[in-house]
Amino acid sequence: MNVLVRGLLAAVVLTAGAALIPGSESSSAPAAPVVAIGTNGSTPGSIPALQARLKRLPKDDGAWAALGAAYVQHARVTGDPSFYPKAEQAVERSLALKPGNFAGLTGQAALAAGRHDFSAAVRLADQAVAVNPYGPVAYGVLADAHTQLGDYEQATRAITRMMELAPGVSSFTRASYDAEIHGDQTTARRMLEYALRDAYLPGDVAFCQHYLGELALLSGDLDRAREHYRQARAADPRFLPAQAGLARVSALTGNLTDAADRYADVTGRLPLTQYLVEYGEVLEKLGRDPAPQWRLLTAQRDLMRANGVHDDITWAEFEADHGDPATAVEYARAEYARNPNVVAADALAWALHRDGRSRDALPYAKKAAATGWRNALFAHHRAEIERALDLPADAAALVKKYNPRFDPKLPALQRFS
Repeated sequence: MNVLVRGLLAAVVLTAGAALIPGSESSSAPAAPVVAIGTNGSTPGSIPALQARLKRLPKDDGAWAALGAAYVQHARVTGDPSFYPKAEQAVERSLALKPGNFAGLTGQAALAAGRHDFSAAVRLADQAVAVNPYGPVAYGVLADAHTQLGDYEQATRAITRMMELAPGVSSFTRASYDAEIHGDQTTARRMLEYALRDAYLPGDVAFCQHYLGELALLSGDLDRAREHYRQARAADPRFLPAQAGLARVSALTGNLTDAADRYADVTGRLPLTQYLVEYGEVLEKLGRDPAPQWRLLTAQRDLMRANGVHDDITWAEFEADHGDPATAVEYARAEYARNPNVVAADALAWALHRDGRSRDALPYAKKAAATGWRNALFAHHRAEIERALDLPADAAALVKKYNPRFDPKLPALQRFS
């Protein structure tokens, strides 16, 4: 579910030579060959290569920072938060060897963001920018963290600066999401097309094609979505989000058996919370028991907590749709208190409504619509709240306008992966 709202934090293009980012500080050790880690972290051998380098050069602060960044990226891509403590140790070693170095601070900021401590991520990324105003990766972390905190103006500024410094996949994908949040789907699509034009690593091409598919799917153009997901899979057959995208298309076109088969394959290899909930919903609609998926989901929650990740938004959404609404309210309030963004506002509105407190829910539903996002799920939630209050359900017309293929029985499939 909205682990990082559409997963754009995973769009950071990192390198094994993180300290070699233009304008960043590097250690005095000889420079190692840069081993690229694509947006989906698919390039093999990057972490082992850094580990081997550090056996030879244990005082290479830049390599320690790069290893920390690689661990953060691996945790995001695989959904395995046990890599966050490893990342923490690596970036702390970098900063112990060279206090205040740019790559180390940026790695700390990315780690904080990965654990959903977005206030700390902003603070650390600001420190990194103060050390080196020309390092684009720090602006990417700033953009992601400000977005999660609901500071959309600051997020736009960070993205603009990142594009000035390094126009490419990472900056264009962020610009796409920023435009989408503000209701500008034309610009959102154009930015992704720019990113695709600049992508050359198979994982990056797949990433861009996948999110072009997401844009199409969430606007109801399922044929176009299917084609983008297929192109993503053709670019990189290991890119499992594309298989999950094809599962969504199957489910939303009524081919639930095919969707279930695809989800079984995806969750067997990549049991992310988003995919587990989507699979469970498809099973429910087929009349099958989703309990095994909910058990896996609980295990993922416990694993996240044990490794310092705060993910109340996932549990607020899940409990509101499939569990205990009162518990959903608790999770949603905690999330909104830390990260008052539009996704958290929608989650709190829906949880309150499901708990029988529609009057309390309406102000949050209005906050969820404040940026102009053409989000059919948000509109559906607001329409249901308005109906419960015997108000004109003005938002109901927006649901089909935003997404004519919207299915209220499959809400997780219409959230951003």
